[in-house]
Amino acid sequence: MNRNWRDGLNYVSKLTPLRLWNMVQLVSSYYLSKATGKPIHYGMPTSISLEPTTACNLRCPECPSGLRSFTRPTGTLTNETYQKVIDELAPRLSYLIFYFQGEPYLNPKFLDQVRYASQKRVYTATSTNAHYLNDEQAKATVESGLDRLIISIDGITQETYEQYRVGGKLEKVIAGTKNIIKWKRLLKSKKPHVIFQYLVVKPNEHQLDEVRDLANSLGVDEVAFKTAQIYDYENGSELIPTIEKYARYKQVGNGQWAIKNKLINHCWKMWHSCVITWDGKVVPCCFDKDAHYQLGSMEADGFKSIWRGESYRAFRQSLINSRSEIEMCKNCSEGTKVWANS
Repeated sequence: MNRNWRDGLNYVSKLTPLRLWNMVQLVSSYYLSKATGKPIHYGMPTSISLEPTTACNLRCPECPSGLRSFTRPTGTLTNETYQKVIDELAPRLSYLIFYFQGEPYLNPKFLDQVRYASQKRVYTATSTNAHYLNDEQAKATVESGLDRLIISIDGITQETYEQYRVGGKLEKVIAGTKNIIKWKRLLKSKKPHVIFQYLVVKPNEHQLDEVRDLANSLGVDEVAFKTAQIYDYENGSELIPTIEKYARYKQVGNGQWAIKNKLINHCWKMWHSCVITWDGKVVPCCFDKDAHYQLGSMEADGFKSIWRGESYRAFRQSLINSRSEIEMCKNCSEGTKVWANS
């Protein structure tokens, strides 16, 4: 069986009648709101991102964690905050991403938190730079029940890799990948589904074919080529790739650049998902890296009261009115990830 289909069937196997009904509510309310111009909303999130930590060992140039440039507090997700979220949302939640900013494996409770969600049959995923996947951690990862492991690999030589993954060691990424594949085999586990995620930037765009070959040789299940978000893109950047397919931006004359995406006055993410920071802040999506658009806090409220609250309603209405007036939406890349089977 194709490994991607196997992953899809694993996800489907976790869908209960309540989770399916919740999806129906979300989709129907989304299209009703598009038709009426009002923020009609039914259901609870079917997908959320939880932030294990803001800490990171690397210094990637377009990442707040790497730049140490957060204006919000930094820290690590506690079990108390985490379990409060999961206990409330798990009955309707189908997809849990253990990632927002930072390196998840720097949270010592991370794999315990994965196991807790797995026991509630929620599909779990995370994204890592793979520097901490030693033999012991790789074994524990497979045993935790993690369903999807996204490994960032932005070059197939150290010289290329370190141009974006500043401070990183490609040999550690490859060794960590080998450890995961080994323990999947030894434990006779089909999980986690392992994905090489390749952030396409100008310094590494010449190695796209080679990363596919590397993934095949290691037994990686899938390769994903992802476009890069550039914060100050208007005057161009040495990171913008020359391959148009993998660039979020286009030249518009006079040395100026603009984002290619058309900003429609709606966003599916605002109906089916959200992000919760390490300290319980609820924010609209992963583009709000500094939590400027905080819609509530799990420390003060239950999630449902936030999801149904006036702040969320007003934010959804502002999207319908004029998405281009919301600062974080101006650099949105929704729909610009390219998947390639390895």
